[in-house]
Amino acid sequence: MTDPRWLDAREAHLWQSYRDTYRELVGALENRLISNSGLSGADYALLHPLSTAESGVLRTRDLGKSVGWERSRLSHQVSRMERRGLVVREECVSDARGSMVRLTDAGRAAIEAAAPDHVDAVRAYFLDKLSRDEQEVLTKLLDRVLAELPARDLYREGPTSPAGGC
Repeated sequence: MTDPRWLDAREAHLWQSYRDTYRELVGALENRLISNSGLSGADYALLHPLSTAESGVLRTRDLGKSVGWERSRLSHQVSRMERRGLVVREECVSDARGSMVRLTDAGRAAIEAAAPDHVDAVRAYFLDKLSRDEQEVLTKLLDRVLAELPARDLYREGPTSPAGGC
């Protein structure tokens, strides 16, 4: 076995700065979202792709893939949002084993009310701290790191999950 390549001081500082920034940024956005709209970050994460989907409906598996969540987490969050009237689950017409998640009128109203302030917060807490050139460089760097990460197979396609089904 080879010796581990420990982080040097510069690398350790970069890694810790990234972790601290991510944690604090997500926390600040979450607090502001809850305070100003009553939506949690998890609510917003699911309402956003539903609000941009055709007819406000997505296959459950596609919604999960879009936010990078495992089935269990998605199912629990959708259940919480159903109880609050933000979404409803529906059967999938093309595959009885699958399901759909549909944005309700209340869910659409909630995301439309929350979005302007959330975008303002993203700008104030993150984007406005970087020049346009820095934003472009950071985007390229993060895209490169993301592209080279091992893929997570959250919703494996298989004999019980047809590619065209729900």
